[in-house]
Amino acid sequence: MEIDVAKRLQHTEEYYFSKKLREIDEMNRNGAQVINLGIGSPDLPPHPEVIKTLQEQAALPNTHGYQNYKGIPVLRQAMADWYDRYYGVNLNPNTEILPLIGSKEGIVHICMTYLQEGDEALVPNPGYPAYASAVRISGATIKTYDLSPDLNWLPDLDALEAQDLSKVKLMWINYPNMPTGALANQHFFERIIAFGKKHQILICHDNPYSFILNDSPQSIMAVPGAMDVAIELNSLSKSSNMAGWRIGMLVANEKRIAEILRFKSNMDSGTFFPIQMAAAKALNLDKSWYTQLNEEYKNRRVKVFELMDLLNCQYDVNQVGLFVWAKVPNTYADCYELADDILYKAHVFITPGGIFGTAGERYIRISLCAQSTVYEMAINRIKKAIQK
Repeated sequence: MEIDVAKRLQHTEEYYFSKKLREIDEMNRNGAQVINLGIGSPDLPPHPEVIKTLQEQAALPNTHGYQNYKGIPVLRQAMADWYDRYYGVNLNPNTEILPLIGSKEGIVHICMTYLQEGDEALVPNPGYPAYASAVRISGATIKTYDLSPDLNWLPDLDALEAQDLSKVKLMWINYPNMPTGALANQHFFERIIAFGKKHQILICHDNPYSFILNDSPQSIMAVPGAMDVAIELNSLSKSSNMAGWRIGMLVANEKRIAEILRFKSNMDSGTFFPIQMAAAKALNLDKSWYTQLNEEYKNRRVKVFELMDLLNCQYDVNQVGLFVWAKVPNTYADCYELADDILYKAHVFITPGGIFGTAGERYIRISLCAQSTVYEMAINRIKKAIQK
């Protein structure tokens, strides 16, 4: 019997990494031993105290039931304290914070709460593919805006002002940016908040990379008036090495928290209590945790720069975040040709920038989520492949 999938999925393709990892699995079954430098899944563990908290809480007899959709008070308070300590943003933990099962689900929650057929949403090109997917699933129309190195990968707000924005309901932005590693500054955040207010557009800032190789974490919510027009997503996946734990947060005014909760409460039954307690412990760690983590990433980034040099790629040494973004040489037709060339000849997987949008087709991205010895191995493999 043939059952058609819903219209919302007919133009929603399987995630690129999902397909590529199947291909890599097949290569590995045939003995390839592919080195995967594509995906930003932290390979280091959380702080020992975080793991200890999870173990202690999971051993208790009364921590295994359904949880409140808004998260436990201890976690919301820890999130509020974390925002105050590192971003200088004062939040009401009872009304302006919504814990999430990872910030990726928040992207879908926001789109499903506010978008429908006939609406438009501004999505960056290049940008995290989940933004476009969530907009598409909501039934709204994707309206892309290009990012380029000429403007330090920031939106051209003057160009957007010249367009018809009458149907645009929300705009996705992401700084520190993935995949480009670009930083925004206070002036840009002030401009984008003014832009959102002027055009009645909800500014949705995805902010999971602000602590990675960045000495000055920023939140858009620090801008005066941001709470009126902005939502911010944040996560413990990258900054606390808790990607698989699925713990994040959404920050917004009380009205928007209540609106998004109307959707979220129909989708899950809360986060496992011991994970929430462990997340609170992670958020209460002192700054030395981030300093130590970034020392490791700095060492790895040196190796990735070496690998990029070997491929004759151009990159900005000041980029931040969990990846290195680089322009491919003109000897390759595009990023896919380079990525496949390295995969099939050297058995090293790197991410083609085109999966993040057409503006990324001359770029590749390499993750910092591997030991330095792994990068050495990848470099040696590529050297041998180039010499053949």
